[in-house]
Amino acid sequence: MQFLPVLLWTDALIWILVAVTVAFGAYAARHEHLRVPWRQVAGRPLAMGALVVLAAYVTLGLLDSVHFRERLPPVDGESRYSPEVKSVLDLLLAGLRERRERTYSAPFAVYAHAKETMERPDGSRVREHPRLRHGGVHLDDPEARNDDVLQRIGTATVAGLAAWTVIVIGLVMWRRRNDETWPRTLRRLMRGEEPVPWRALFLTSGALILLAANAAWLSRYYHVLGTDQVGQDVLLKSLKSIRTGLVIGTLTTLVMLPFAMALGVAAGYFRGWVDDVIQYLYTTLSSIPGVLLIAAAILSLQLYMALHPDSFATVAERSDARLLFLCVILGVTSWTGLCRLLRGETLKLREVEYIQAAHALGSSHVSILSRHVLPNVMHLVLITVVLDFSGLVLAEAVLSYVGVGVDPTTDSWGNMINGARLEMAREPMVWWSLAAAFVFMFTLVLAANLFSDAVRDAFDPRLRK
Repeated sequence: MQFLPVLLWTDALIWILVAVTVAFGAYAARHEHLRVPWRQVAGRPLAMGALVVLAAYVTLGLLDSVHFRERLPPVDGESRYSPEVKSVLDLLLAGLRERRERTYSAPFAVYAHAKETMERPDGSRVREHPRLRHGGVHLDDPEARNDDVLQRIGTATVAGLAAWTVIVIGLVMWRRRNDETWPRTLRRLMRGEEPVPWRALFLTSGALILLAANAAWLSRYYHVLGTDQVGQDVLLKSLKSIRTGLVIGTLTTLVMLPFAMALGVAAGYFRGWVDDVIQYLYTTLSSIPGVLLIAAAILSLQLYMALHPDSFATVAERSDARLLFLCVILGVTSWTGLCRLLRGETLKLREVEYIQAAHALGSSHVSILSRHVLPNVMHLVLITVVLDFSGLVLAEAVLSYVGVGVDPTTDSWGNMINGARLEMAREPMVWWSLAAAFVFMFTLVLAANLFSDAVRDAFDPRLRK
């Protein structure tokens, strides 16, 4: 076996979440009351454009969630595997991983960012910017870099447009009616004569395909977003950080939902001493500064890892444990808001006529909660989940910036921003790591906010038309 599969805790939870999402999609497709709001979401151009961007991020995150260890040459007939844990995304980005420089280099640069002492053939020493090992190494004349970059951008753009055209033709053939010509079908889709805004989907996917084609082609010859202090490509770090952002934004929800749903519904339905105890619990927890609680938990985990190094076979397992623990702590400290909402909604629902009738007919509490209460509060759960995603992604960046976030060896936008503190103070200034983290995080958060706004408008009964 050439590869040894490695299943990290976060990998397992991610794929469980994917399975739950698929199951929910199949369930919603069979129930009209769920299909109606999702059709409303699908009819909004901004939401569909945001969904295309989110799908691209999720695809990269899932590719980075299939881990393995490569097989090494056997010794004395015994199989050995590399201690380094890689992912499928690492295989796809192998070129970026291998093309490392000595230190900083700017985007599309052919020379290093800082001067070094170099010895000339005549024995004299001068301070100059040395040529990079990989960036622009194919150029005989470094001054021709701009023309070469423009030429390769043109080539990648043509290839991206060709790929986009093939996709559009495939979708037109799929949506073409029996009595329609292809131009007529294309005009119908672009003019918005169907419930789904195909024009927004075409334009957004086209823009992503062009960006991906240019990044893939140019990164073979240049460092598109420059390199960091150890010479690692910043584009590689930005793409690898996507998984961390998605894990923080989604797995935290898995920890938060059981507490919020169980306690919030119980407090509103049973009232009395149950309500008093639950209110006291989440009021007390809300009074504790969240950053201090997270810092204490992370420092305790670091102490445990230092005292028990044998508990983690690889560096990846150690980093994954800290990432999972951070998700747990964020979930424990963020369930109180949803719990309050569910309590208030349940207090209102328990007084409506059909639940009073169920009580009069002798229905059990479990039956009433499962058949009448929970289905009528799920819109609050869904809205809260999609709205909290953006906040959790930003929270990871803030926590890593103050030193209590993910492990320093984990690729994340927060660690990139944390490292940029000193880089921005250098002379000459190193700005591209901060800019790359900002652009990738801004794109994800903006797409999530646009999509969550559409979900809120569709599922909130007070906003339905």
